[in-house]
Amino acid sequence: MNGAPAATDSPAAVRTLVVGCPDWPLTALGVDPGEQALVLGAGRVVAATGPARAVGVARGQHRREAQYLCPEVRVLARDEAREAREFEVVASALGAVTPWVEARCPGRCSFGVLGPVRLFGGEVALVRHTAEVVGAAVDRLELGAGSHPGCRIGVADGAFAAGLAARVGGVAPEGAVVVPPGRSPDFLAPLPVAVLTTPLAGRGAELVDVLIRLGLTTLGAFAAIPVADVSARFGNDGLDAHRLASGVDNRPVGHRSAPPDLAVSVPFDPPVDRIDRAAFAARSAAEALHERLSARGMACTRLLVEVETEHGERMSRRWRDEGVLGPVAVVDRVRWQLEGWLHGPPAVRPTSGIVLLVLVPDEVVPAVGRQLGFWGGASAADERAGRACDRVVGLLGPGSVRVPEWRGGRDPDDQVALVPFVGLTESPTRVEPLEGAPPWPGALPRPSPAAVHTEPVAIDVVDAGGVPVTVDGRGVLSAPPARLVLPERVSLGVDPDTGSDQRVTAWAGPWPVDERWWDPLRRSRRARLQIVTADGTARLVALADGQWTVVATYD
Repeated sequence: MNGAPAATDSPAAVRTLVVGCPDWPLTALGVDPGEQALVLGAGRVVAATGPARAVGVARGQHRREAQYLCPEVRVLARDEAREAREFEVVASALGAVTPWVEARCPGRCSFGVLGPVRLFGGEVALVRHTAEVVGAAVDRLELGAGSHPGCRIGVADGAFAAGLAARVGGVAPEGAVVVPPGRSPDFLAPLPVAVLTTPLAGRGAELVDVLIRLGLTTLGAFAAIPVADVSARFGNDGLDAHRLASGVDNRPVGHRSAPPDLAVSVPFDPPVDRIDRAAFAARSAAEALHERLSARGMACTRLLVEVETEHGERMSRRWRDEGVLGPVAVVDRVRWQLEGWLHGPPAVRPTSGIVLLVLVPDEVVPAVGRQLGFWGGASAADERAGRACDRVVGLLGPGSVRVPEWRGGRDPDDQVALVPFVGLTESPTRVEPLEGAPPWPGALPRPSPAAVHTEPVAIDVVDAGGVPVTVDGRGVLSAPPARLVLPERVSLGVDPDTGSDQRVTAWAGPWPVDERWWDPLRRSRRARLQIVTADGTARLVALADGQWTVVATYD
């Protein structure tokens, strides 16, 4: 490979084994891999079975798009608590292989192979034993016949390359991918730069887009760029991405062990055995940890969660995320871990309540500030709003804060939907379509109405002779609309002096639409008009099944 020279101050990558349980949200729910099924989280697909993926269902799709591609698909709601509870059994079982297991999310973990390789006699034997341990642990969960599609294992220099090896490989142990030492750059070279999006979290999408526009479509092409040029053009984010693409090391620039005085502990008196009480205390602990790190210009990349029980038991688990762990991410991982310990099977459950919770920043990096924009981009107000939403989510739980997100559609009530807030910088939502996005035939022209009525109001639209206006199959009006007759008791911006009989002063349309004409049960046919009445109010009215309704009002 025409690889670039790596940064001289980068340590050698650690040989790492990554265990991935594909479609864990489905596995935890006991779904048979042979049926068409998907799991929704925050309104998007987070996992889908093989038969569903075969017809085009993919992660990140909205429910409507997935059901359009696979009308018979079984839709399930995500249960993160159950995922964490079930996966703790797997992570605990891997303790028989090594005590240095790092959980990344429910369904995925990793560990260094240096010690275990000596114990089991080589990486191939280690992979085989790990697959057996994971398979036995999942079988003990009794999730249902055929519900476990097997785990995927990858071994390489660094967690990034090992994770990709696990992703491209088959079911372990036969399908496991073991990249020979020193050959990770060769393994990574042909892979697309899009794989950098996940490890760089919210920073990756923009960087990947720039790299593709520059013609650097593979990791090998990006790795061939000199480090000095990458640093000058892309800064610290570019250096992190370049290190990943080069297969040198998966750890961010400047990573180091945290000082011991940064740990935050929360005592419980009386002992707690309920998730809600422990998680509530964990929120304040996460905020305190974040403030201590910020005061020293640090950010946490690996977290150690420790608990002590009333009977003197000590339990701990390391958690790592793609990028740094903010307060909300810390709370999520503490909640997942407590769910696994307190509500898991008897084999992993403590025998008494928790008397002490300790959060230890096991690995930290220098906190890199962001320049806030004067025009466009993130502003100081955006940052304050994001922190306020994060705090509310931490207090009330996931899904308590909802923000608008552009979905696309032909009607105002389809174009924007409210989705759970997951972090302003980690997953920004769009409220307008992207430039160059495909058009929606039959969509209304902009601007969109200011108010969309939850329940459309039935009205009459008549011509100058008082005859109801209709629309034929070709989308042609029977006559120009002259008056709009509103219900007497419904307030839709009606001037009391004018009454419910409104004279039409201007109108535009109609915009006919015939959706899902091939499906007799879901077919929708309607025509829309924009009408301005004598009182100056602009309304969007629609004709469907012979009835006119007011569906929205313009400001």
